[in-house]
Amino acid sequence: MSEHIEEISAIEAAKRLQGDNAIKLLDVREPFEYELAQIEGSTLVTQALVAEIIATWAKDTPIILQCHHGMRSMQAALFFQQQGFTSLANMTGGIDAWSREVDTTISRY
Repeated sequence: MSEHIEEISAIEAAKRLQGDNAIKLLDVREPFEYELAQIEGSTLVTQALVAEIIATWAKDTPIILQCHHGMRSMQAALFFQQQGFTSLANMTGGIDAWSREVDTTISRY
Protein backbone atom coordinates (compact mmCIF):
# COMPACT_ATOMS: atom_id res chain seq x y z
CA MET A 1 0.00 0.00 0.00
CA SER A 2 1.43 3.36 -0.99
CA GLU A 3 1.68 6.17 1.49
CA HIS A 4 0.62 9.72 0.88
CA ILE A 5 3.18 11.94 -0.89
CA GLU A 6 3.68 15.21 0.98
CA GLU A 7 2.67 18.24 -1.07
CA ILE A 8 4.42 21.51 -0.28
CA SER A 9 4.15 25.05 -1.65
CA ALA A 10 6.95 26.77 -3.53
CA ILE A 11 7.48 28.99 -0.47
CA GLU A 12 7.78 25.96 1.81
CA ALA A 13 10.20 24.31 -0.66
CA ALA A 14 12.35 27.46 -0.68
CA LYS A 15 12.42 27.48 3.14
CA ARG A 16 13.46 23.83 3.28
CA LEU A 17 16.17 24.26 0.65
CA GLN A 18 17.69 27.32 2.31
CA GLY A 19 20.87 26.23 4.01
CA ASP A 20 20.17 22.49 3.78
CA ASN A 21 22.47 20.90 1.24
CA ALA A 22 21.15 17.41 2.06
CA ILE A 23 17.83 18.08 0.31
CA LYS A 24 17.83 17.24 -3.39
CA LEU A 25 15.65 19.32 -5.73
CA LEU A 26 14.85 17.21 -8.77
CA ASP A 27 13.33 18.79 -11.89
CA VAL A 28 11.38 16.27 -13.97
CA ARG A 29 10.56 18.55 -16.90
CA GLU A 30 11.84 18.16 -20.45
CA PRO A 31 15.32 19.52 -21.27
CA PHE A 32 13.87 22.34 -23.40
CA GLU A 33 11.74 23.45 -20.42
CA TYR A 34 14.79 23.37 -18.15
CA GLU A 35 16.59 25.62 -20.66
CA LEU A 36 13.71 28.13 -20.50
CA ALA A 37 13.58 28.39 -16.72
CA GLN A 38 15.26 26.64 -13.82
CA ILE A 39 15.56 26.90 -10.07
CA GLU A 40 19.12 27.44 -8.88
CA GLY A 41 20.46 24.23 -7.39
CA SER A 42 17.94 21.99 -9.12
CA THR A 43 18.99 18.92 -11.08
CA LEU A 44 17.31 17.93 -14.34
CA VAL A 45 16.32 14.28 -14.12
CA THR A 46 17.53 12.01 -16.91
CA GLN A 47 17.09 8.26 -17.34
CA ALA A 48 20.73 7.79 -16.34
CA LEU A 49 20.22 9.83 -13.19
CA VAL A 50 17.11 7.82 -12.26
CA ALA A 51 19.16 4.63 -12.52
CA GLU A 52 21.91 6.18 -10.36
CA ILE A 53 19.41 7.39 -7.75
CA ILE A 54 17.78 3.97 -7.46
CA ALA A 55 21.11 2.16 -7.30
CA THR A 56 23.16 4.44 -5.05
CA TRP A 57 21.13 7.01 -3.11
CA ALA A 58 20.06 6.28 0.47
CA LYS A 59 16.33 5.52 0.55
CA ASP A 60 15.84 8.25 3.19
CA THR A 61 17.48 10.99 1.09
CA PRO A 62 15.21 14.05 1.33
CA ILE A 63 13.95 14.80 -2.18
CA ILE A 64 11.70 17.59 -3.44
CA LEU A 65 10.34 17.01 -6.94
CA GLN A 66 9.14 19.77 -9.25
CA CYS A 67 7.95 20.24 -12.80
CA HIS A 68 5.96 22.99 -14.54
CA HIS A 69 2.76 22.82 -12.47
CA GLY A 70 3.17 19.82 -10.16
CA MET A 71 1.52 16.98 -12.07
CA ARG A 72 4.55 15.21 -13.60
CA SER A 73 6.50 15.68 -10.39
CA MET A 74 3.72 13.93 -8.43
CA GLN A 75 3.97 10.98 -10.83
CA ALA A 76 7.75 10.96 -10.35
CA ALA A 77 7.33 11.08 -6.56
CA LEU A 78 5.00 8.08 -6.71
CA PHE A 79 7.57 6.24 -8.86
CA PHE A 80 10.38 6.94 -6.36
CA GLN A 81 8.09 5.90 -3.52
CA GLN A 82 7.56 2.56 -5.29
CA GLN A 83 11.37 2.22 -5.40
CA GLY A 84 11.49 2.50 -1.61
CA PHE A 85 12.27 6.20 -1.10
CA THR A 86 10.71 7.54 2.08
CA SER A 87 11.42 11.30 2.29
CA LEU A 88 9.63 12.70 -0.75
CA ALA A 89 7.78 15.96 -1.31
CA ASN A 90 6.02 17.28 -4.39
CA MET A 91 6.16 21.03 -5.00
CA THR A 92 2.61 22.02 -5.89
CA GLY A 93 2.35 24.60 -8.63
CA GLY A 94 5.84 23.68 -9.87
CA ILE A 95 8.25 26.20 -11.29
CA ASP A 96 5.30 28.36 -12.30
CA ALA A 97 4.44 28.90 -8.61
CA TRP A 98 8.14 29.37 -7.77
CA SER A 99 8.45 32.13 -10.40
CA ARG A 100 5.38 33.91 -8.97
CA GLU A 101 5.97 33.42 -5.23
CA VAL A 102 9.72 32.92 -4.64
CA ASP A 103 11.85 34.28 -7.51
CA THR A 104 10.12 36.58 -9.99
CA THR A 105 13.29 36.77 -12.12
CA ILE A 106 12.60 33.22 -13.36
CA SER A 107 10.78 33.29 -16.70
CA ARG A 108 7.22 31.99 -16.85
CA TYR A 109 6.11 29.99 -19.87
